[in-house]
Amino acid sequence: MLIFTSIISFLKDKSYRNLLFRTNFFIALGTIVYHYIKVWPWLDSLYFSATTLTTIGYDDFSLQRDLGKIFTLLYTVVGVALILGYLNSLMLHFYMK
Repeated sequence: MLIFTSIISFLKDKSYRNLLFRTNFFIALGTIVYHYIKVWPWLDSLYFSATTLTTIGYDDFSLQRDLGKIFTLLYTVVGVALILGYLNSLMLHFYMK
């Protein structure tokens, strides 16, 4: 029950909702770009986007073309900042209330 009340309190916070929207939008953007640049299936593109943003990088997919590498550099820099903001928001929610 505690998890549901936490989720509801998060969704009531406007800054958290905006951050959640931006993060999901950015993952969707990466998924679309990787799908068309690498011609990967949608699930593989989503998987690569998520592992790139979380800096896990299992190294089971690789980029060969320069366009994909350049996009990934930019995607990682902006995406990691979004993910860190998201994690900071979670920490502040639990420790400041």
